[in-house]
Amino acid sequence: MAHAFAMASLAPVEHVTLLRRIVHAAFTVSRPELTTRVMGLEFPNPIGLAGGFDKNARRARALSALGFGYLELGTVTARAQEPNPSPNLFRLPADRALINRLGFPNEGAHPVTERVQRIRRAIPVPVGISIGKSRSVPLDPLHGVVADYLASFRAARAHADFVVVNVSSPNTAGLRSMQGQELARTLLGAIAEENATGTRVPLLVKIAPDLDDAELEALLDVVCECELDGVVATNTTIARTGLATDAAAVAAIGAGGLSGPPLRARALQIVQRVRTRIGPHRALIGVGGIESADDALAMMRAGADLVQLYTSFIYRGPSIVRSLATALADATAQSGAKSLAEFTRSSWPAS
Repeated sequence: MAHAFAMASLAPVEHVTLLRRIVHAAFTVSRPELTTRVMGLEFPNPIGLAGGFDKNARRARALSALGFGYLELGTVTARAQEPNPSPNLFRLPADRALINRLGFPNEGAHPVTERVQRIRRAIPVPVGISIGKSRSVPLDPLHGVVADYLASFRAARAHADFVVVNVSSPNTAGLRSMQGQELARTLLGAIAEENATGTRVPLLVKIAPDLDDAELEALLDVVCECELDGVVATNTTIARTGLATDAAAVAAIGAGGLSGPPLRARALQIVQRVRTRIGPHRALIGVGGIESADDALAMMRAGADLVQLYTSFIYRGPSIVRSLATALADATAQSGAKSLAEFTRSSWPAS
C-alpha cells in the first residue's frame, strides 16, 4: 500500500511538464565534480535508482526529476506476470530494512520497453533496463530459458542505454542456479552473442551477495570470458543475520530478499572482490545498504564506478538523492580532486 501511494504521489510530476521542471530544479545537484563517464555513457552523478522500484517504467520521468544520475527500470520478463501471492513486501523499521518476495511482477518486456521509448526524450539521464526469467518458463530445458531472456533482451536493448541481466533474485524459483558457471556461460554467452549483432549496448549481470568465494570467482570468470561490460553487486540477500528486529517476527515473515543496512558489509566485500577480479576497465555498480555519503564513498573506494539506492530511498524519501550528491561533491572539492572518480579510484584494490 505504501509503495502504491508513493507511485500515485509521483503521478503529477510524471505527467505535468512544468511541475517536473520545478521538481528537477529543486532536487537536482549540478556539480561538475559528480559527472561520471563509464560504459561509454555520461552520468551527471553516480547515484542511481536500483532495479525493482519502477518495474513498469510508469514514473521514470518523475524519478529522474528527483535528481538521480541514472535509472535502472524493471525487472521485466518476456511474459507479463503478476506478483507472488501477498503479503509479499515487509518493512523492518528497527533495521531500516525491507524483505520482499514480489517475484518480477511486470506488464511484459515489450509493453514496458515501448513505454520507455515514448518517454525517453523527457528523461535527461541514462536509462538501464533489467531483464529476468519469466516465472512460467521451466529451468529445464535450458534453451527455453535462453530464448526467454533473449526475447526480453531484444526488446530492452532497442530503448535502453544499458541492459542488466538479473540472475540473482531469490524470489523466482531456481533463478539463482543461473549463476553457476556452466549455466551462466550458456545464458550470458548467448546474450553477449546476440548483443554483438545489430545495435550493441553495454551489458551487465546482477549477482547475489550469498555466493561463496569459489562461486563468485567462477561467475566472474564467465563475465570476463563473455566480455560483459560490467557487474551490478549486489541483489538482496536470503541471510537473516545481525538484525535488530525480533527473530520470531523475522521468521514469521518467511522467505524473501532482505535489503538495506544489514546487507551493506557483505555488499562492500563483494564489490571489492569483483573489482579485483574484473580489473579497472569494466563497469561496477555497487548497491546494498547505502544511506549516506560515507556509505557511497566506501562503496566507490572499494571499486564501484556508480552506486544505487532502493531501501534508503523508501525510508528517507526523495531528499536523500540531493543530500548524497551535495555531500559527495563537497567531499571531492575538499580533497582537491577534479572529479569524484579521481577522488575514489585511487583507493581501488589492485587487480
